[in-house]
Amino acid sequence: MATVELTGENFESVVGSADMVLVDFWASWCGPCRMFGPIFERASEKYPDAVFGKVDTDAQTELAQTFAISSIPTLMVIRDNVVLYAQPGALPEQALEELITKARELDMDEVRASIAKETDGHSHEDGHSHDGHSHEDHAHGEHAHGEHAHGGTQAS
Repeated sequence: MATVELTGENFESVVGSADMVLVDFWASWCGPCRMFGPIFERASEKYPDAVFGKVDTDAQTELAQTFAISSIPTLMVIRDNVVLYAQPGALPEQALEELITKARELDMDEVRASIAKETDGHSHEDGHSHDGHSHEDHAHGEHAHGEHAHGGTQAS
């Protein structure tokens, strides 16, 4: 399957209807983005069961701002509306394939349980306030989960 252009209009419907989505935030003027583009395209052919979406950050500034994209390319991996990975930088082909394999192997019930535990078990007695940030702003554990795709909610 080829890549899909993601926009503010179709992002939620595409991401919400797929088991796994890889999103490449890019721009035409970005050299590393142009280097990563063919790698991303080849992966989309190799893994037809996943959706590979591209967000042109120049054309979709609001969508890029929603995800606080400050560096491009940024790759995001979303499974079941949970952001599992969101990092800037052009990955080599082998690293991208390893990331896809690891994301597929995750037990999403465990991930959701972990997120719920972090959210429920996170008291305000741990020495910090929540002025201007949410629980998702903290890096708890080794995965970057806890963020939700496009402000979506988790299914339990």
